[in-house]
Amino acid sequence: MPSPAELKRLAAKHGTPLFVVDHDEIRRRYALFRRSLPRVQAYYAVKANPDPAIVKTLYTEGASFDVASFPEFMIVHDNIRALPAKRRQQWIWDKIIYANPIKDKHTLERLNRYKPLVTYDNLTEVEKIRRHAPHAGLILRVSVPNTGSVVELSSKFGASPGEAVDLIEAAFRAGLVVEGISFHVGSQCTNFHNYVQALEVAHGLFQEAHSRGHPQVNILDIGGGFPAPYDAHMRPFEDLARTLNAEFDRLFPPETEIVAEPGRFLVATAGTLVAEVIGKAVRGGKRGYYLNDGIYGTFSGVLFDHIPYRLKSFRRGKPEICAVFGPTCDALDTISVAERLPELELGDLVYSENIGAYSHASSTWFNGFPPAKVHHLHR
Repeated sequence: MPSPAELKRLAAKHGTPLFVVDHDEIRRRYALFRRSLPRVQAYYAVKANPDPAIVKTLYTEGASFDVASFPEFMIVHDNIRALPAKRRQQWIWDKIIYANPIKDKHTLERLNRYKPLVTYDNLTEVEKIRRHAPHAGLILRVSVPNTGSVVELSSKFGASPGEAVDLIEAAFRAGLVVEGISFHVGSQCTNFHNYVQALEVAHGLFQEAHSRGHPQVNILDIGGGFPAPYDAHMRPFEDLARTLNAEFDRLFPPETEIVAEPGRFLVATAGTLVAEVIGKAVRGGKRGYYLNDGIYGTFSGVLFDHIPYRLKSFRRGKPEICAVFGPTCDALDTISVAERLPELELGDLVYSENIGAYSHASSTWFNGFPPAKVHHLHR
């Protein structure tokens, strides 16, 4: 990770706000995931940060990819465009999953020529895929407990386990092939028991699908949710990996193909933001600082992702409780109402670590303020 001195140097050279991506950290996190979960093929969730340079690094490292839109698919596809047609098709089948359960017909029509692997979770989607992407392979997504996860997902996606095998049957009757079953325990999952419960559900569904004569159902997709170490209280990833490996060995034979969709886990710690103090006032009896980046920019994860990114100062001094705001004219653009910083002056710089996921990816141009410039280290 870049040192404070290097961050200051980069900010002086490139200006602020500056979003710094350390590709060595991405490689380290990917290696940790693969080493800790040797049975699992890692499909990077591109939505966490779709920067083509990040995708390129993970492609070079051997990662697979989870995409949720045709533009995300094409960001990945750019890396294999020069491959011969047969090799390119084999790579797509083995290395890309279109993991958005709901797809419009135009996207399906554009995807069909690539014979992709796609998820579904309802009968309407089965008929849509039959009509517009009959060459696709299917993964059925089921709903599982999301208790203790920062962002809950099962209320929007996932068939109930009780209807799952009927949906598998419906897809086969429609002339499609169901390749496997997927679930998602919720984003930034801190309750590791969610995975244990979900794996039990998936195990039962595999057994029932096989008993009905569908041995093709052989891919287990355990989704994402792998937590990033935002604070010292987060349990080590190795603890989760030990639990998962034990459950894999207990419930699923070696021939079961196991995949996962880590996003935040791979890129959160690789991103650091440097911003400048552009305003200073007293608000509600405490100091308030205004930065040239905020909720509509790189700090979008405060609102959308429920992550309280901590700010650090290059200036030394006694910390005091203060508020920190973004640059727009919207009162919603409040980064924190209880940050601990020394007294700062106009032009001072602050930085926020572990801000690589679901941050720059959802930055906007609201109020005319552009997203932070991006600088890549160790590409």
